Amino acid sequence: MRMANKPIATTAEKLSTIQQGYALEGATIELGAAIVDGEIHKEAQVRLPLAMMNRHGLVAGATGTGKTVTLHMIAEQLSTAGVPVFLADIKGDLSGLATAATGSEKLSARTEALGQQWQGKNFPVEFLSLGGDGNGIPIRATITSFGPILLSRIMDLNDTQESSLQLIFHFADKNKLELIDLKDLRAVIQFLTSDEGKEQLEDLGGLSKATAGVILRELVTLEAQGMEKFFGEPEFDTAELLRTAPDGRGVISCLELPTLQTKPLLFSTFLMWLLADLFEDLPEAGDLDKPKLVFFLDEAHLLFNDASKAFLEAITTTVRLIRSKGVGIFFVTQTPKDVPADVLGQLANRVQHALRAFTPEDAKALKATVSTFPVSDYDLEETLTSAGIGEAVITVMNEKGAPTPVALTRLRAPESVMGPSADDLIRSTVASSSLLVKYGTAVDNVSAYEKLHGNAAPSTGDAAPGLPPVPASASGSGASGGTSYDIDAEARRIEEEILGRPSSRPAPSPSSLPGSSSFPEPAPAPAPVPQQSSQQDNGMFGDLAGALGGALGGGLKSMVRSMGTQLGRDLMRGVFGTSSRRRR
Repeated sequence: MRMANKPIATTAEKLSTIQQGYALEGATIELGAAIVDGEIHKEAQVRLPLAMMNRHGLVAGATGTGKTVTLHMIAEQLSTAGVPVFLADIKGDLSGLATAATGSEKLSARTEALGQQWQGKNFPVEFLSLGGDGNGIPIRATITSFGPILLSRIMDLNDTQESSLQLIFHFADKNKLELIDLKDLRAVIQFLTSDEGKEQLEDLGGLSKATAGVILRELVTLEAQGMEKFFGEPEFDTAELLRTAPDGRGVISCLELPTLQTKPLLFSTFLMWLLADLFEDLPEAGDLDKPKLVFFLDEAHLLFNDASKAFLEAITTTVRLIRSKGVGIFFVTQTPKDVPADVLGQLANRVQHALRAFTPEDAKALKATVSTFPVSDYDLEETLTSAGIGEAVITVMNEKGAPTPVALTRLRAPESVMGPSADDLIRSTVASSSLLVKYGTAVDNVSAYEKLHGNAAPSTGDAAPGLPPVPASASGSGASGGTSYDIDAEARRIEEEILGRPSSRPAPSPSSLPGSSSFPEPAPAPAPVPQQSSQQDNGMFGDLAGALGGALGGGLKSMVRSMGTQLGRDLMRGVFGTSSRRRR
């Protein structure tokens, strides 16, 4: 609200404020020209520092106000600057990034008024799809990598059921039952609820047969809805999102979501898995001249609607900590209130398109939005309800970490097609992609289902002389090479060393000694790479997290990596209960 004694600034003073506020020294993303007192001023360019894009951002506005075109335009400039981009293509319009746009008189008039030197261009695009649901390269994840928290989100489990699912993951990890796809998880739950698994179920303590049955029914429902194709191998390596083209431009990974309306929760949760996996794998980077990747999450409200407390906390942790890994996240949604306050407070860059105030609820959302902007010379309530298509109110973080002046901006025009590319172009791009060979064909390796049903492949014989009996995976993350007794003993030692007191872990049981097992032996099979031990008992988990500031998946992960041992990497799962070890 304008103070009563504050003099009204002249047009020249308003322009000077914007020009000085956006006079940046480093590389920038050019957003457009400022609109002051109803006129476009191309001498007042509004821009976003490239180095500040890992401070995250929000692109918001009512339906039809130009949010998709805005992220399209930003993605083009990021690619040109050599920054890889990830986009979720919900409406199919973003595939046009692969096709150069054609100029017109109307377009020329707009770009000249903005001071934009426009030229039609195409950009390097990699088309992806979830499990082959579309034309792109299939993205798959294993159940163990996806983790219990994200899976609980898809299955709409309550807090008690989510905790029980974490116990099931713990049981599978402990007994080296690889959870690759839905049938593996179903087989483990069926075993635990059977007469044969009764003893193991009782040993899990917090898991009841009734709760396990509820989870099993929800799992069957997922399979009935055709969701099993999203889980399996080969699992997508999220490092593929960090690639650049031979000419140095960043590759734009465009994820097709043609059936979002029927499975919105699955898609939004899968996007968070991609982020969580990147978070686990990327090293600390600090402040960079440009981000390693910028990630756009469209329809962001789908992430947060009816989300559990654990899920919201995990998102908040990821957003807060992934910045130091060189990754920027932009949430795209209708109003800022769609994003929880803890997340919204971490979004330094704001592009706010027009809002509507047709209902009392709309008016309330408008006032809340205005209150989140710095004080400015604009009447933001009026400005946000009268802004045209392709216009937005902008404030970003400058190179010194301070917010830039609020500026109503006429946004630049994309240089590629604002609409879908031709189907033939998409198909030929996918067919020529190097990723097709790696991920195009699903495989079904020996895992929990085969082990529990005695359908494992016959043994290939003893290992060659001088070689370990358990081979390393293709990615180099092989077995730890010790027995479960050795691992438990070493984990106790490390906990005592970190906390400076006796370990809260129970002493290794006789069943963990070499040569003994309380679990039914499967048919002989090639020794698979053991999956990560998912969660230690609550005492160890809580103590370790508390001792290291509660930085789940961040500081603690860095600490255990510094130990230089596979055991260190296996001490805990990440922020979503995800596992950073995968079989590829």
